[in-house]
Amino acid sequence: MTLPMQPPFRLDGKVAAITGAGSGIGAAIACRFAQQGAAIAVLEIDAAASTAIVQELRASGADAEAFVCDVTSAAAVESTFAAVQQRFGKLNLLVNNAGIGHVGNCEATGESDFDRMFSVNVKGVYLCTRAALPLLKVTKGTICNLASIASLIGVADRFAYSMTKGAVLTMTKSIAIDYLVHGIRCNCVCPARIHTPFVDGYLAKNYPGKEALMFANLAAWQPMGRMGSPQEVADLVLFLCSDEAAFITGQAVPLDGGKLVF
Repeated sequence: MTLPMQPPFRLDGKVAAITGAGSGIGAAIACRFAQQGAAIAVLEIDAAASTAIVQELRASGADAEAFVCDVTSAAAVESTFAAVQQRFGKLNLLVNNAGIGHVGNCEATGESDFDRMFSVNVKGVYLCTRAALPLLKVTKGTICNLASIASLIGVADRFAYSMTKGAVLTMTKSIAIDYLVHGIRCNCVCPARIHTPFVDGYLAKNYPGKEALMFANLAAWQPMGRMGSPQEVADLVLFLCSDEAAFITGQAVPLDGGKLVF
């Protein structure tokens, strides 16, 4: 048996574009990829957040650049990926992480809520993937999308969110099939509840004074009794984007704290 000549999960010499990388899961992915040797294009609508994470990445020795990008705008996305190409010369990895949440059943979901969710979570993935594909064909690159456990099972009061993440899952499979001939792999990660700033903000807004109790209830929804961390999501995304996952494409990989088992 021939042993590998270098440590696993390295991304040396690769350029990764990560949407929504200014905070939460996206920032964790950016930091993890940088630790493994990738150059990072931070795509983020919040200019201050993108600048802050790029400064952090550069302080650690990484090659990183911030690109302010509204993933719902075709013109903005096209110009952003052209700028990424100009700055780095290539693109190897795309992580479609940018997304928003919404709590409510069908009757509690307004038309504007529905349209906004679709625009960011579905159209954004489509636009970024479409813009990245010509670059990824050249490098035989890899795409990883952030779906959700809600794309695999029913989750109460997550009507619009589940709709969008179901679309992300099926887009993942379509891209995997259509672009296998170009050497491009495409997978998605399906996390259960992850402790991000969105969770803390939601609880503070909707359950003032009861944040700790409601946090415990949300954590208990996972059989492991806790939420996942952004770092755990980042590690799984790293694996799927690494050469060690070269025989995996078109898959929806759960990160669910045991939810699908029990």
